[in-house]
Amino acid sequence: MSEYLCSFRQNENIYYLSKEGRERVGCERVLKKTLQANHYLMRNDLYIACGCPSNWKAEVKLEIPAVVNVIADALFIRDDVYYIIEIDHVQKMSVNREKVKKYRKLLELNVFKKPPVFLWMTTTEYRRRELMKLCEGMNAKVYLKTDFK
Repeated sequence: MSEYLCSFRQNENIYYLSKEGRERVGCERVLKKTLQANHYLMRNDLYIACGCPSNWKAEVKLEIPAVVNVIADALFIRDDVYYIIEIDHVQKMSVNREKVKKYRKLLELNVFKKPPVFLWMTTTEYRRRELMKLCEGMNAKVYLKTDFK
């Protein structure tokens, strides 16, 4: 298998297909070692925790042209309710603040039929508390990475 897989260690072993592995299974998407690996792993943890929704989409742009646009880390719909996923791995809190401001604008403009659920995952209790303050009044849940291990 080693000719088809590459790996690196970042708190846990992370495996990805080598060129030969991609050719063997007919995969055209090239994934290599990246600094965003933890971000992807955290997003995957939420994907699994949410029951692996079939309509899960990563990196979704929500936009009202010339008014507001924001890219959610992931999004899925269950019972006509949007679940908006945000991963806070090494993000500056000022960036999170701007994202929440944009989400509030979408809520204010009644873009959603039903109020969405915002699911955040972060790394520290301090950041969890800060995100909860930012999301006050919104239907938001903030998880720690350690909640899923």
